[in-house]
Amino acid sequence: MNKDFYQQLFTKQQNIEAVPSNDIIADWALQLICLIYPEKAECRSNCAGEIQQTFAKLELQLSVILNATTACSNCNNEQKSASFFSQIPELYRLLETDITAILDGDPAAKSRFEIIRAYPGFYAMCFYRIGNMLVKLAVPLIPRILTEYAHSKTGIDIHPAATIGEYLHIDHGTGTVIGETTIIGNHVKLYQGVTLGALSVEKSMANTKRHPTVEDHVIIYSGATILGGNTIIGERSTIGGNVWITKSVAAGSVVYHKSAIRVIAEKL
Repeated sequence: MNKDFYQQLFTKQQNIEAVPSNDIIADWALQLICLIYPEKAECRSNCAGEIQQTFAKLELQLSVILNATTACSNCNNEQKSASFFSQIPELYRLLETDITAILDGDPAAKSRFEIIRAYPGFYAMCFYRIGNMLVKLAVPLIPRILTEYAHSKTGIDIHPAATIGEYLHIDHGTGTVIGETTIIGNHVKLYQGVTLGALSVEKSMANTKRHPTVEDHVIIYSGATILGGNTIIGERSTIGGNVWITKSVAAGSVVYHKSAIRVIAEKL
């Protein structure tokens, strides 16, 4: 190959924005989740003091990650890290509501342990809620890396900047998409393949609300597609499977797709 091509690649490498590897960032989050929920793996502590020391270690690791990220330079990273860890009790409280939503809403869920260890919806929410806390602290890049890591493991794609209330239950979850400016209220249940997306993907809409709002106590069944920043799904509505919605739905509505299915049995 042409030597100029090698030089071009070398120059490109020198200009890449510095950021720790995705594995390092994900490992930090996994350690944090394991500390909060030791049910995830064999990571129990011997005493409360050891837990406190591990939190301090993870706080330092977050500062190191932020300091090593070019986009985070001169951003008071030690202060951001300290602020994040001061909110760990609230992170735990929110995740507990998600566990409760799954336990109360899924007949197949036998215990909290099963949900924490085995449910992809809860796994994805752990990474989302960590990422969302970092977004609120104006931390760049890291939140998206975290939620994309969970996406790769679960098939559940949640943008870390989305606004999600308490008691979210993502059932099954594969193929679920929650866009950046989505607003989800409390006690919402989403099944697999649900898309809360944008009606238009033009770049000019980057700083506008382009994803829907889902109010409290809404159930959205598998394959439903709900699009648009002005689209509101009113509280206590039920959205059936495979529907396509681009306009608001009043509170208490039932929306479903009516299709004609014919089964013709052959004569024996």
